[in-house]
Amino acid sequence: MKTLEELAAIRDKMKNKVAIREGTNETRIVVGMATCGIAAGARPVLNALVEEVEKEGLTDSVTVSQTGCIGMCRLEPIVEVIKPGEEKVTYIKMTADKAREVIEKHIKGGKPVVEYTIGNN
Repeated sequence: MKTLEELAAIRDKMKNKVAIREGTNETRIVVGMATCGIAAGARPVLNALVEEVEKEGLTDSVTVSQTGCIGMCRLEPIVEVIKPGEEKVTYIKMTADKAREVIEKHIKGGKPVVEYTIGNN
């Protein structure tokens, strides 16, 4: 059984993760989380994105959310990055490590990781 202090600490920790996933920030990262995406490994990708956004202090400008089937099951896990004034970038066959690289190079650095995009495969 957890103490009230332990439960409050867990609540506070998770509150930040929920805010990242339900925000309305200008940059959105959307992960396909239908059955096909989950089966292909989308959950660790989603978790890595949320953790990296939080770790890098990007919670005020980046929202990580999930959606259902994106329609290209053979390319799952799929991640879409939507930045205002830019064309949407679709990443395919993602892993947690690739997700961290996308945060570093695309979200922070401004340059899409072309080798992971749908147009490059």
